[in-house]
Amino acid sequence: MASISEHHIFLSEDSNVGLQTRLKDAITRAIWDGRFSPGDRLPATRALAKHLGISRITVSLAYDSLLASGYIEAVARSGYFVAADAPNRHDAVRPIPASKGDRLDWVKRLGDPPPSLGGQAKPADWRRYRYPFIFGEPDVKRFPVDDWRDCVRRALGKRHFEQIADDASDRDDPFLVEQIVRRSVSGRGVAASVEEVLVTAGAQNALSLAVQVLFGRNGGVVAMEEPGYPELRNLLDHAGLGIQAVPVDRNGLCVDKIPQGIDAVFVTPSHQAPTGATMPMERRRALLERAEADDFLIIEDDYDYETSYSAPSLPALKSMDQRGRVIYIGSFSKSIFPGLRLGYLTADATFVDHARAIRTLSERHPPGLTQRTVAYFLSEGHYNSHSRRMRMRMARRNAVLREALAKHNLTPALARATGGTTLWLRGPEALDGDALTADLREQSVLVEPGSAFYTRFDAPKNRLRLGFATIETALIADGVALIADAVRAQLR
Repeated sequence: MASISEHHIFLSEDSNVGLQTRLKDAITRAIWDGRFSPGDRLPATRALAKHLGISRITVSLAYDSLLASGYIEAVARSGYFVAADAPNRHDAVRPIPASKGDRLDWVKRLGDPPPSLGGQAKPADWRRYRYPFIFGEPDVKRFPVDDWRDCVRRALGKRHFEQIADDASDRDDPFLVEQIVRRSVSGRGVAASVEEVLVTAGAQNALSLAVQVLFGRNGGVVAMEEPGYPELRNLLDHAGLGIQAVPVDRNGLCVDKIPQGIDAVFVTPSHQAPTGATMPMERRRALLERAEADDFLIIEDDYDYETSYSAPSLPALKSMDQRGRVIYIGSFSKSIFPGLRLGYLTADATFVDHARAIRTLSERHPPGLTQRTVAYFLSEGHYNSHSRRMRMRMARRNAVLREALAKHNLTPALARATGGTTLWLRGPEALDGDALTADLREQSVLVEPGSAFYTRFDAPKNRLRLGFATIETALIADGVALIADAVRAQLR
């Protein structure tokens, strides 16, 4: 047993966390890491408070919290000591006393892990890059944090806490479902009932549930866009489905290229992923007619409809669906922030019942606090206000990016788009976009290689996707200049 000096306790510099929490976390980490051992005596509250330059009551409250969690214990007239049974890393991660040759060969049993993220996935440290032309990350500096914080406080109010703390079994927050029906899908022209909506952990979870409901045990053949969403392709492949790649043009999925004998079509009609093309009304009607004639289903991923700024959003395919063939998937991850992991699907009530049952077997339901917070964010009008401001910013950045590209004789594949947060760039035939992506990282520029969006092995290499939701408007021109320099250097 030893006495712990107050000089061995350090507070983090994170000003967003209170002093009491920072002190508690510092002592907890020291015990967990084994730097403070069971029986060690902690500094007196007065001495530690003086050393850290904080109030004695703050130290006392931190010690009380550590007492309640079992990390320390109090001894009358002696002080505070690290508890004999305090959790630590050594006990929690005890090595297995077996030789390497005796261990189970998991590689032989499982094989290689299935592909999950596509080749376009951004690096984990993307924030350190000065010019992040990437997709899927919001402009967090302009997010209405105060409004969001107010919604969290309301969700945590006493009259709601019992509901969000209870085990909701397979149920969703009725307030959120009501808001989705009234303020989300209704804005896409979809007249849905609450029985036809299921809350999901983002759009990817909704896609996964749709695949499990439709093809769980029977398999099948599906069509998806080429180029298309890589994570969807990986999902379909992992499910053992036959995948038919259908080309896209400036109007989205080519309906006349859909092969015979398929069971479902996955499509992104609002802003095709990755080209950004918007499917016009004539082609939407043609797709629905083809689905009726060939008896296949349509899974509509409407991931980015909120960012339509150069023209009004067209009605969703689901709004034109008279037979219940369309499964509509929406997400708050792009419009609020991706870490939220909240989305929804809208379909026939029978389909929703099946999806709910499968969801219950894995995650039961998305977190109640998250659901209720988003419900308030919608009902108070914050979501609509935020989306309106976001559309204005994206329209401006789109224009700045196009102007910068034109200055360097780089032309987007679509001369004009109705919205979105990316541009699909088609370079000279000799351009190697994969190599260019690697070269640009050395100059603190992040772009997405277009080849990652294709199924075939001989995918064109001269495509890039440039996102502009994250990069500051003032940095776009300089970033494009670096891209243009790298293109010229490679072609030389």
